[in-house]
Amino acid sequence: MAEASLQKKKTGFKIRLEPRLEEPPGWFPLFVSLLAIVIALILGGVVISAVGGDPIRSYQHIARASFGDSGVLSDTIVKATPILLTALACSVAFRMKLWNIGAEGQFIMGAWGASAVVLAPILAEETPRWFFLFVMALAGMLMGAFWGFIPGYLKAKFNVNEIISSLMLNYIAVAWVNFWIFGVWSEGGFQMSPKFPENAWLPRLLEYASAYPAFRGLTTHAGLLLGIAAALIIWLIVYRSRWGYEIRLIGDNPQAANYAGINIAANVIAVMMLSGALAGLGGMSEVSGVVHRLQTSPLAAGYGFTGIIVAWLAKLNPLAIIVVSVFFGALILAGREIQPSGIPKMIQGIILVSLIASDFLLRYRIRITRGEE
Repeated sequence: MAEASLQKKKTGFKIRLEPRLEEPPGWFPLFVSLLAIVIALILGGVVISAVGGDPIRSYQHIARASFGDSGVLSDTIVKATPILLTALACSVAFRMKLWNIGAEGQFIMGAWGASAVVLAPILAEETPRWFFLFVMALAGMLMGAFWGFIPGYLKAKFNVNEIISSLMLNYIAVAWVNFWIFGVWSEGGFQMSPKFPENAWLPRLLEYASAYPAFRGLTTHAGLLLGIAAALIIWLIVYRSRWGYEIRLIGDNPQAANYAGINIAANVIAVMMLSGALAGLGGMSEVSGVVHRLQTSPLAAGYGFTGIIVAWLAKLNPLAIIVVSVFFGALILAGREIQPSGIPKMIQGIILVSLIASDFLLRYRIRITRGEE
């Protein structure tokens, strides 16, 4: 009898958590991210159901309204383009453990810098389109880089927390743009600037509909090409260059980087400026490719904050960010047809929480063993 009792105690099971001593397989982070999305969608469905909605029909509607035909797919890509560039901005900084929460403000300042080329005016209206767009992109990147330089310099020289400084600069950027569109550049007293001349518009597919009828009504603009090119360049920098190695080393082990003679302060400033430049390019693509004027409402739409979620979901991989940005563009575009603000933001928030929680599986291994008393 005693032996049987003892045997029972030995056949119990225990769940143990063990720190991972080795890097998980390459497929595992992707699997964890996909699992986090599935769990987030299930939780979102529970909430939708709790308030009287039908989660299956809601998700089906999101899929149809985002990918149902070439027209809505084009609109999805338009929404994904600024997210792509702000997510790239966040990924570069996060790779070095710099928590740039200011991509929103850098995006807005990039839009302001690009608009200044048209509204100041810096270039005449009859300037060739290619040169107009080049200068606008350069101005947007410079303003975004400047807005990234401020928290970068404060971090490098005075160890000021970049989360606080970059976040506060978002509000200053909105106030700065409001000053110009409410006064200096206001069109008839409205909260917007005059419309840009067509020379300052990024080309859209519908402009080529006469030669290619399939492009009729498609609003996808050349900002997508800028985003894809930026993703490829950032991938090469991070994974195939000496500077990228320094960025990753500083992020993984700043003591080792310092011992190796890497200038950490200079890299902090440079990476924050690069991050800001990418977000600023996103702002330029939005005012030149979509809005065609400077106004606060479409710019301060949370693209910078959505970029944080996208960068994290893509595990900071620039190429994966392209795909994830399209997914979030679909969520924003179609989710607003269900509810203008609540549903998309709720699902985004649940995904972010699920992603943060899923990182636990990357740091710890769950092991089930036979328990003994």
